[in-house]
Amino acid sequence: MKTAGLILAAGESRRMGRPKALLEYRGETFLDRLIRLFSAVCSPVIVVLGAEPEAIPAGAQRGEAARFVLNPDYRRGQFSSMQRGLREVPPEAEGVLFTLVDHPVVEAATLASLLAGSGPLRIPRYLGRRGHPIWFSTALTAEFLALPPDATAREVVHRYNAEVEYIDVDDRGVLEDIDEPGDYRRLAGGGHA
Repeated sequence: MKTAGLILAAGESRRMGRPKALLEYRGETFLDRLIRLFSAVCSPVIVVLGAEPEAIPAGAQRGEAARFVLNPDYRRGQFSSMQRGLREVPPEAEGVLFTLVDHPVVEAATLASLLAGSGPLRIPRYLGRRGHPIWFSTALTAEFLALPPDATAREVVHRYNAEVEYIDVDDRGVLEDIDEPGDYRRLAGGGHA
């Protein structure tokens, strides 16, 4: 099954004070780590840019493994960036593996578990808590694109609640959301945010 990867890196990182995509974790930037993991199981890997359209690709060592696209409307919110990326998913893709650049700690085994699932919408779960990335069938793409840019992906997810497949993983990384300097200090110090 062909899966496209979609990584959102369009935000302004106001709370962090610098682009989260270029923060380092275990010797790689957040974005490089996600591109490496996603490119092992996805084709293409689409990275949506917005606030730092030159700096982020310039700081990515693995940029050649991704397709960078610009969301000129990134200030309209995260969902507008997701929609921009979905417009780049090739028609032959059967699924999309989707994440935000500030969730960089996920493990390769979790991606494999998501791809091995069978539901039209697959969400990883660690100790009962839902996380990222998520996998969804491209059959849902039209529904995501039909919503206004200021909507949220949850609107589509809720429609398919009965069909969501939760994938229980031994990967606390699915919960890691690095939004502000304190989160990053804990992560960089070896703790969990």
